[in-house]
This record gives sequence, structure tokens and C-alpha cells, in this order.
Amino acid sequence: MKSLFFALICSVFCFTVAAQVPASMPDFKFYTSNQTGFTKNNIPAGKQSLIVFFDATCPHCQKVAGELSKKTKELSKINIYMVSLDEFRTIDYFMEHYAKPLIGLKNVTLLQDRDHVFIPLFAPSKYPSVYLYSAEKKLKFNNSGEVEVSKILNKL
Repeated sequence: MKSLFFALICSVFCFTVAAQVPASMPDFKFYTSNQTGFTKNNIPAGKQSLIVFFDATCPHCQKVAGELSKKTKELSKINIYMVSLDEFRTIDYFMEHYAKPLIGLKNVTLLQDRDHVFIPLFAPSKYPSVYLYSAEKKLKFNNSGEVEVSKILNKL
């Protein structure tokens, strides 16, 4: 019984440690629609960055993307990276139907996590997950699950 209790405590501790969101933007490699690699080094210096991890079929993701797309003026001074495990045809469909005003904006980049590295690197717990980073790539705000866009805007 004692060993079972000890194993339970260890499991909870390990899960808690593994689920902590890194304080700085982790090194990653995602892909653009033309299959070009995109890393942390491709993010221009001097601007805050918002990374949104989403699933195209997630209703919460659809709602947050729709709310973000209503705030293009307020978000124009930051880099926005929309990252998904989905194929690009699905990402494009998602953007066309739920975030159309974001399509084609110079500060918005669509990325595919085809190597499935986002979850172990960024430690999201739910879809969507948003991460706001300072110009120095330090984490300012994060949220897993549906978030009010006003909470993101308050951190800018």
C-alpha cells in the first residue's frame, strides 16, 4: 500500500513538471504552406508575438479565431502565428470560414506542425492555446482553452 501511494505521488509530480509552460519561447520547427521550415529565428525581433495553437474542428478554436479576426487593428502591431497539426487544406478552410479577416495580413503566418513538436515543447492542455511573447521572446501570457480576446489585448 505504501509503494502504491508513493507511485501515485511520483506520477502527480512528474505530470505537473511535464505540463509547465516554458518561460521563454522554445526552439521549434514548423512549416509554411510551401513546406519551408519556420523556426524561432524566423520571428522578427522588436515585436511581440502571439502564437495560437488550434484544431480546425474545435468549436472553441473557431470562436477564438473569429474574435481575433474582429480585432485586426488592435493586433496589427504584433506578429501572429496560427499553428495547427492539421493539413493545409484544412487550415485554409478554417481560416476562410472562421478567421477570414486575418487571411493575407502581413503580420499573420499560418504554420503546420507536421512533426508534432508543439505539444511537448509548449505544453498546451486544451485547444485553443494562446501564447503571447514579448519582443525578447519571453512569455507574457498564456491560456489553454477558450479565452476572451480582451484578456490578450490587455497584455499588449
